[in-house]
Amino acid sequence: MFDLHCHYLPGVDDGAETLAEGLQLAAAAVADGIEGAVLTPHVHPGRYENTHSTLRPHFEAFERALAEARIPLEIRLGCELRLTGESIELLELDEVPMLGRWNREPVVLLEFPHDTVPVGAQQAVEHLLTRGYVPMIAHPERNRALIRDPLKLRPFIEAGCLAQLTAASVCCHFGAALQRTAFAMLEQGWIAVVASDAHNLEHRPPVMTQAREALTARYGPEVAHRLTVEVPRTIFRA
Repeated sequence: MFDLHCHYLPGVDDGAETLAEGLQLAAAAVADGIEGAVLTPHVHPGRYENTHSTLRPHFEAFERALAEARIPLEIRLGCELRLTGESIELLELDEVPMLGRWNREPVVLLEFPHDTVPVGAQQAVEHLLTRGYVPMIAHPERNRALIRDPLKLRPFIEAGCLAQLTAASVCCHFGAALQRTAFAMLEQGWIAVVASDAHNLEHRPPVMTQAREALTARYGPEVAHRLTVEVPRTIFRA
């Protein structure tokens, strides 16, 4: 499997705090069947002041540590970009690392605030699309406005965005309401990938195998393969 959303890079956001924790998460990912992962630290001006330039040295050090620890996880640097005016400016400065490419266009993992779909969000993603970026909306099933009304996601998908579910939501680890929302979005055909969004081993571990099994049981092996292997691998390898 290929995981396009995880927080293993230590000391840069609310994910792994130390190198040891980051390596433990990477080892757990491999044990869970993950072959490649995009490390996606938060880029959130005003909270996590990360940029491509500041993250790259951390990533390269982590890549070396993985090799030294003989953890066979292929990694690349991406980010989880909070949708704000300042973050759009970082994109214009080429300071936002991408997940990979989809249909030859760079894919940016875009996070909405947890409570709302912000005013102007649709105009913002259309702005990105016209400039050749493909926004992938992170964990829409965990957004409270979209839990209340999953159909609010439709305009973003119709505009050309991708969307990513969290594996733990599919497995019902975050409760029945989020699982119902995740299934509703899947059944509309709006979801491109399932990713771990793993942060730590205690509360937010990688559970991609469990998610794949849940998807297989409900939708069949072809859907599970597409969401956890085929589409994320295509983006990762591009």
